[in-house]
Amino acid sequence: MSPTYETVTLDRECRATVIPGGQPMVLHPGEAVVVTQTLGDSVTVQTQRGYLVRLNPADSAALGLADAPRPAATVVDASKPFDVDDVVAVLKNVFDPEIPINVVDLGLIYRCEAMPLPDGGQRVEIDMSMTAPGCGMGDILRQDAAVAAGSVAGVTDVQVELVWDPPWGLERISDAARLQLGLL
Repeated sequence: MSPTYETVTLDRECRATVIPGGQPMVLHPGEAVVVTQTLGDSVTVQTQRGYLVRLNPADSAALGLADAPRPAATVVDASKPFDVDDVVAVLKNVFDPEIPINVVDLGLIYRCEAMPLPDGGQRVEIDMSMTAPGCGMGDILRQDAAVAAGSVAGVTDVQVELVWDPPWGLERISDAARLQLGLL
């Protein structure tokens, strides 16, 4: 997360996603935005019109933050045997765009299982939820989770399903995340 809310002027056009609705938006060169969160591979900014939007990794370079300190990405040793715990570890690099907590510690990952495939690869199946059923960021976070899981050595197929049963609740948040959010 950005230690201060830094105002940055975009140097090129950027595609963005409005939070929490999930609608696409285009930001234009010269537009000033306030960086509110730089966690994982995406950046959350507030526009001059007051919208909170998420920039994807390719467009976040337009902020000139390429060298900004980011949380260390989980690196999985490709020489060791596949372990589903490595998938869970990389999912901790996927962050909710509004709440500065990763999807694992936020309790959004309900199931993460791996099955060996005949070709020697692994199929990873993930059930995840959102903090609210109407959250428009569901498909985006689902895609982020699929990309993260697919980055683990040995994973050749990833399926991420959004589920709503049981409904997400505050009791699903890890103790570390509760402490970070001031809930303990």
